[in-house]
Amino acid sequence: MEMLRQLTETVSNLSQIFGTVNGNPETESSSELANRNLEVQTNPKLGFVRNRVSKMFNFKQWLVLVVCSLAILKAEGLFVNITFVRNAVARGAVCLDGSPPAYHLHRGSGTGINSWLIQLEGGGWCNNVTNCLSRMHTRLGSSKKMVENLAFSAILSNKKQYNPDFYNWNRVKVRYCDGSSFTGDVQAVNPATNLHFRGARVWLAVMQELLAKGMRNAENAVLSGCSAGGLASLMHCDSFRALLPMGTKVKCLSDAGFFLNTRDVSGAQYIKSYFKDVVALHGSAKNLPRTCTSRLTPAMCFFPQYVARQIRTPVFILNAAYDSWQIKNILAPRAADPYGKWQSCQLDIKNCQPNQLKVMQDFRLEFLSAVIGLGRSSSRGMFIDSCYTHCQTETQTSWFWQDSPILNRTTIAKAVGDWVYDRKLFQKIDCPYPCNPTCHHRVFTPQDAPPI
Repeated sequence: MEMLRQLTETVSNLSQIFGTVNGNPETESSSELANRNLEVQTNPKLGFVRNRVSKMFNFKQWLVLVVCSLAILKAEGLFVNITFVRNAVARGAVCLDGSPPAYHLHRGSGTGINSWLIQLEGGGWCNNVTNCLSRMHTRLGSSKKMVENLAFSAILSNKKQYNPDFYNWNRVKVRYCDGSSFTGDVQAVNPATNLHFRGARVWLAVMQELLAKGMRNAENAVLSGCSAGGLASLMHCDSFRALLPMGTKVKCLSDAGFFLNTRDVSGAQYIKSYFKDVVALHGSAKNLPRTCTSRLTPAMCFFPQYVARQIRTPVFILNAAYDSWQIKNILAPRAADPYGKWQSCQLDIKNCQPNQLKVMQDFRLEFLSAVIGLGRSSSRGMFIDSCYTHCQTETQTSWFWQDSPILNRTTIAKAVGDWVYDRKLFQKIDCPYPCNPTCHHRVFTPQDAPPI
């Protein structure tokens, strides 16, 4: 049973180490994806273990995962234990269900012992009571549902050959369970739902505990994040800088967090309305950057294009110009595509019709206009590739591998590392799809998590 438990946990983390197989990192942590796909059930009466494999994996794919899992059990995979924030509940710094927030910390060594990399987990948002209630029964709303051991790979790897610039830093994965990109703060709790909107308190409680554990002595500190965590890394960038000593070199990395304010294919402002609901429900307005809210409505300040220009701390923007999450949820959300004409295209960019590709090329141009509109900055890094994907720092194959995506003969890991260490400023934008043969275009299945 112990071997079975280890195998199950390893399968659940395989997708993070090598990249998911038809997975969906937009709404699920890649390290926990297979917990949904492989459920091990023990029947004490019959005395056997039954494996139920989700439809998203066919038998061949599942068998490959199992074989690789057995190999990794004997290899050098790094699994880091969960830590629950002490006294967080007493301070009201809690997940949606009232449970304490959590993180995974792997200590640095050698030259990296006083350097810290904080990776904020992604996972979308909840914009009304109904979907927040659904969320609170998952690891995106409750630390009770989180796995105890999380695989650290890619930007969190402790192996130099997989993560050359940050392998020996103190590396932290901050779990995401508030549904507001760590911005919410509503004191009242409705006893009928027991929903807690306390993302901003979670952020502060985690940071204070990490400071006490040595981050206050940091010589270098990078605040990073993927998707909703990438958005949070921008929203909290300057406040993160303010928590650390003046002598600390602080930078922020946003991976797939540059969500665009644009109309969908029906002409509606779907994502603008969605973010407006998120901000209102979670009471986020007071925790958004004041450099933005002093000029624009709080809902507009949930979009990086209106926030990033005023960030004083150096920022690196890593994003796919054809971000798969944005194509599915901003450009062609279900509400704008009631007959599912975009579904095949969204599952695999190779299935897109010429007219759909034209819409996506226009989306790319609008996205680039927003990024370029931030203005020139000698401290801002940029890696905008033309891949159909979402989140590229958390899977080894996209971060640093033999066939990782390349832009200007440079991998993502090298571009980010050069920027962090001031070796070279990287500000590159890829040519339009399908020009880059090194891209890892994501392929999804209809069973992947539904859009927002």
